[in-house]
Order: sequence, then structure tokens, then C-alpha cells
Amino acid sequence: MSAIREEMPVLTRHEGDWVGTYILVDTKGNILDKHDSHLTCQFPEDGSYSYYQINRYKWSDGKQEEHQFPGNYRDKKIWFDTERIEGKAWEVDDATIILWFSYKTMPGMYLYEMINLSPCNNYRSRTWHWFKNHQLFQRTLIQEERLR
Repeated sequence: MSAIREEMPVLTRHEGDWVGTYILVDTKGNILDKHDSHLTCQFPEDGSYSYYQINRYKWSDGKQEEHQFPGNYRDKKIWFDTERIEGKAWEVDDATIILWFSYKTMPGMYLYEMINLSPCNNYRSRTWHWFKNHQLFQRTLIQEERLR
């Protein structure tokens, strides 16, 4: 884990729990979906994975989902390869991480996510740009606060 802390210091600043709201919009800005989130970002000490993220979502109608994203560190990136997604995350400056991923069940579709962390480490803003056949078709806007 020390290599991650040294080579990906922005990612390590995300460690902990985050709560917020996801808003999915089409290219005209129309809201397609909105739900609450609780994410946990971890660096397991047992060596099973370099990074481990749990995403919990809850909609106003009572629907709930939970997804787990184990990742491995190499080449100054976190690499994901689960039954659901494949992708990678890397740092671009002292506050920003870029994540590229695709859903394995959706050929021809992929996302780029920008994650920006505040200097105080308590607020994150994230945007997902969804592409299908290399054409932008929707965005997800995410505002989060560290759970204290």
C-alpha cells in the first residue's frame, strides 16, 4: 500500500465514506434519474486488493443497489476487472482523478469520470460522460460530502 500512498496521493485522500446525490441527465439537460449514494473507499490491509470501493444507491421509491469494486494497483493506476466493469483510474493533478470504465454487458459503451477533491478533503464533485459508439449520450452529475 505504501506505493499507492506515494504514487497516488490524491486517491489516498479519498479514503473513507462519502454521501451524496447522483443526477443523470441527457445531452439537453433533462433529468433522467436521481438517487442518493453512500460510497466507501478503502485500502485493504490484508493484501487481497490494493483498493476496494463499495457503492450503495437508494432511490425515493425504495429501490436499493449495492456494488463492489475491487481494484489492483500497477503503473501508477488502479485497474478494475469485475464481473460488471473493467477500467482504470489515474491522477492528473493534485486534486483530480480520471476514471475510464466500460460495462461488460454493454458493448460499444464506455464512460469517462472526472473526480475533483476539495483542498480540505471533505467535498467531491464528479461527472460521468457516457459514450455509445463514441458519441456522448448522457452525463451523471455527482455532489458528495465526506461522512463524519
